[in-house]
Formats: sequence, C-alpha cells, structure tokens
Amino acid sequence: MSPDAQTRRFSTYGMWIVVLAILVVAVVAVRSLTRERVPVHVAKVTYQDLVKTVSTNGKVELTEDFPAHAAAAGVVEDIYVDVGEQVKSGQLLLKMDDADAVARLASANSALRAAELAVSDVQHGGSQDERNTLATDLSRNKLQRERDASDLAALEKLQQQGAVSPAEVAAVRQRLQIGDSNIRGLEQHGTQRYDDADRARAEAQLADARAAVSAARSSYDSANVRSPIAGTVYSIPVSQYDYVPAGEDLIYVADLDRIEVLAYFDEPEIGQLAEGQPVRIVWDAKPGQIWHGHVLRAPTTVITYTTRNVGECVITVDDAKGDLPPNSNVTVFVTEAQHPHVLSIPREALHTDGANYFVFRVVKDALVRTPVQVGKGGIVNLSRQLAVDYGPDGLRVNAICPGYIDTDMGGRRGSLPPAERAAAEARREASAALQPIGRQAQAQEVARVATFLASDEASFMTGSIVTVDGGCTATFRYGS
Repeated sequence: MSPDAQTRRFSTYGMWIVVLAILVVAVVAVRSLTRERVPVHVAKVTYQDLVKTVSTNGKVELTEDFPAHAAAAGVVEDIYVDVGEQVKSGQLLLKMDDADAVARLASANSALRAAELAVSDVQHGGSQDERNTLATDLSRNKLQRERDASDLAALEKLQQQGAVSPAEVAAVRQRLQIGDSNIRGLEQHGTQRYDDADRARAEAQLADARAAVSAARSSYDSANVRSPIAGTVYSIPVSQYDYVPAGEDLIYVADLDRIEVLAYFDEPEIGQLAEGQPVRIVWDAKPGQIWHGHVLRAPTTVITYTTRNVGECVITVDDAKGDLPPNSNVTVFVTEAQHPHVLSIPREALHTDGANYFVFRVVKDALVRTPVQVGKGGIVNLSRQLAVDYGPDGLRVNAICPGYIDTDMGGRRGSLPPAERAAAEARREASAALQPIGRQAQAQEVARVATFLASDEASFMTGSIVTVDGGCTATFRYGS
C-alpha cells in the first residue's frame, strides 16, 4: 500500500473517533440538562446549651428564726404588730399580762434580801440589833468588873487592918470571877457564834435566792416579747386577751430572704450531686414563678425516708424576697451537668434505623447519610414528632419509659462471690424499695404494655409517653 493510501486511511479513523467523542459529550450534556432534580427541605444546624437535671420534692426551711413562747401561763395583754409586718431588732412585738410576774419578782427580791442579811449576820456574828445588844452587855459587864476590882482592892486593904472579914473579901472576889467569865462568854458569842456549816448553809440559801430572782426577772422580761432579729412577722397564732399555758407559741419572726430547701434525693441519684450545683425551684401555689439557688450541702449518707432510701440535700435559695413561705412544699431541679454550644437539629431531620439514629447532610449537591447520637430527651421528643408526622398516614408512635426491671442480669447473682452477691442483692432490694408497690418489674409486664400499645385496643393512642415503673417517679415529686 502506498504512503498516500495509508495516510487517507488514518485520517478516516481519526475523523470517526472525533465524531464519537462529540456524540458522547452531546448525550451527557443532554442528560444533564434534562435530568429531573429532586427537591429536599434543608435546615441549618444550630447550637444550643444541653442541660441535665434531676428533680425531687423539698420543704422550705428558715435559717434565721425567732419563735416566741409563753414563759408562764397568762393572758395576752396586747399585740403590737401584724402578720407580714417588717420589724427591727429589739422592737416590742407582744405584751403578756405581767401581774403574776411582778408578784413573783417582788417575792424573789424579798427572799434575796433576807438571804443577803443572813449571810451578813453569819459573817459579822449576828444581826445589827444583836451586835448592838451584845456591845451594850459587854460594856456593862466590863464596867461592873472595874467596880468589882476596885471594891476587891479596898476590901483587901481593910482586911489587912482587920476591918472586914475574910468572907466579905471572898464574896467580892467571886463576883469578880463571875464578871470575867461573863465578859469572855460575850466576846466568844460575838466571834464564834456561827461555825463553817452555818456559813455554808447561808451561802447556799443566797445562791438559791439569786437564781430565783434571775428566773423571776426573765419571766418578767418575757412578758414583753421583743424581736432579737430584724425580719418579718410570719405567724401570730394567738389573739389579744387569749389565755395561754406555759410554753404556748405566741409569735414567729424570721428573715424570709434567708431560706433553705431540704430535699431528699433517691439513692441512685445522689452520686451526681455536688456542692455549688445550680438549682431551679418552683412552687405550685405560684405557677410561672421560678426561684434560683445552689446546693449548699450534698448528701453525705443514705437514710430511710418512709419506703425510700434517700440522701438529704440542703439547698440555699439565692433570690428569695419573702415570697416563698416557710414549710411550703416545692419542687427542685438540680443541674447535674451542662454542655454549652451543643449541635442541634430539627426533630424532623432525625431518622432511625433500628436502634441507630442518622441524618442526611447535603454535600456537593448530594445527600450523605451521617450517624448521630441523641439523648433520652431526644427520644421522647422524637416519638412525639413522629406521631405528628405520620398520624395522617394511620401510623401511631408511642414510647415506653420502664423503671427498675428484674432481668436475667440480676439472675446471675447466684454465680457471684459471696460479698459481691450480697452487695448485688442489697442494690436489688434498694431498687425495689423505690417502687411504692415494693418490688421490681418483670420483663413480661413491660412487654404486655408494648403489646397493648401495638394492639387495636390502643387505636386512639399516639404520641404518648407511657411510664411503667411501679410508681417510682411519682414518689420523686410527691413522696410516699
């Protein structure tokens, strides 16, 4: 074959190749331009704060309280304040009829004066009158002795002269001795009249008298009830002219801005509680109002409270303004954990495949399936959203929230070592005690609820969250 023929042949092949390439490009272009595009609804991903809380019931308690009680039986003479009134420290609140208190105080003061005089008498050897009489007697006897001594000296001189008899001299000398004896007796009576036992008895009587005066003074002072603190009068259980026995409640004052909540958390929950955790507080009597506080003292031990094993938690209320009454029953929500700026998507964007959750992301104009993880709250909300979405199609969606269940996992306790088996049995009993009906559930009991929800008997139930826990969560709020 000549070179010209070969050249023509190669030119023909090249031309066909170019034509085929042009045809392929044309077909692809036509398909691209005419292909149907599927519209999808998309939503932008946002970020929210994820918060984990645990709730229970609690009771409001006061941290600074003044309960006034009647020190003695009597009549309420006057009340100077009203419930809700702000009072200052030292302000007079209430007055009792103090006639009896005045009489008791006067009697106690009289007894004290008598005891003081008795001690003074013991210390000085007698009363003032007795001391004056003793001094007079002593002076008279000393004067008489001087006279007797002078007479004796004169008679002794006369006896030497033979003018008097020895009998007369002896009589005067005897009288002088008697006078000396009387003087010594009077002097001893003034200094040794009382012994140590007499002095101890007098001191004891004085101490008793002083104590009686102190008690009478306290009773008299308590007739005028004054507030030792600044605060609010929140209760006056008596009225003017009421007769009240000793110890009866009269009036209550407290700083209502300084209150605490005593809350009881079930044993499985106390491990996550810690001092300083933020708390949200609500009261059914004021719906819509929220108070805030923090955990002041986390539970340090587990106690038995009715049928529950609980830990006692003290919560300080940070923003009370006298609007949360003492002894009111409240619900507290303790924030155990919080994760700010967490990825959030609309409920309808979340899909399920068995126990797995996923979303579709738009990547380069294509849908890409991406697995995700959700919280328990997300499952509840997802169930409700699915019930709304698929209700028009005749599909029902409900969720079951089971409590503590005695499963095969618990059945393996028998194969554990004795110590671990005892601990596992104790945990089982503690879990059973949380249920008001006093036991754990059997798996068949939860299965029967699921069977009911799937049956025609529950044909009008959708979007429901059915709790099957033997009443456990009911006790978290209302106790048992």
